[in-house]
Amino acid sequence: MSNIKIVVATTKKYKMPDDNMYLPLHVGAMNSKSTIPGYERDDNGDDNISEKNSQYCELTGLYWAWKNLNADFIGLVHYRRYFGSPKNSKAEDVFDRVLKRDELEEILKTSSIVVPAKRNYYIETLHSHYSHTHYEEQLTKTKSIIERKYPEYLDSYERVMSQTSGHMFNMMIMRRDILSRYCKWLFDILGELENELKDNRLDPYQGRYVGRIGEIIFNVWLDYQITTGEVPRYQIKELPCIHMERINWLKKGYAFLRAKVFHKKYKHSF
Repeated sequence: MSNIKIVVATTKKYKMPDDNMYLPLHVGAMNSKSTIPGYERDDNGDDNISEKNSQYCELTGLYWAWKNLNADFIGLVHYRRYFGSPKNSKAEDVFDRVLKRDELEEILKTSSIVVPAKRNYYIETLHSHYSHTHYEEQLTKTKSIIERKYPEYLDSYERVMSQTSGHMFNMMIMRRDILSRYCKWLFDILGELENELKDNRLDPYQGRYVGRIGEIIFNVWLDYQITTGEVPRYQIKELPCIHMERINWLKKGYAFLRAKVFHKKYKHSF
């Protein structure tokens, strides 16, 4: 049996799956005024970036897992979003639809990376959607950092930005050595972005851009692994993303169209 740990990033007490491969992690704990009894904290350990949670979002949890967990496979999900069970997709209780250890063990016999099924924006590319809802300058700066530090990834960057779908939510499960390679690449780029693009005019929602850029360039990294054969496509397994709370798709769709047509930036999550 593999040693598997999947971090569940959360900022509050919430119902968790009844499976010890899931590790509830209080992200942004360093700047929080409260503690969550029984949950691990992302400011534990000598190496963490908990204080940057307002910019990095759940990625402070990924960084903590990378630096502090010793497991064969390490993953990141959210208290409101999980990988879905391939067997129980129609269960009445939403927590019964969450991926179980025995199901994941079977998947990991032939896969080294698990990702959420692609989210399709249909009438927007990843580049145009980000530019309409956030700030294009952040993508421009990210591209220049990749061009300077990882030029071999530029073709993948251009290819991904022109696509209308991507693996979103900063969710993944990876074999530990692959996760280490990814995190070294990711946090090197995001650290440069944070240092080079300081903008105090952003509201708290837009100020989380570092985490959102990480969400997009995960697809760049993945595309490069596939095209170079570093990780064969057959070793990458897609699973559905399960939302634990109801989504107001009408409100979300309206905001999406306002952003595209009238360039109204998002002010909050949906």
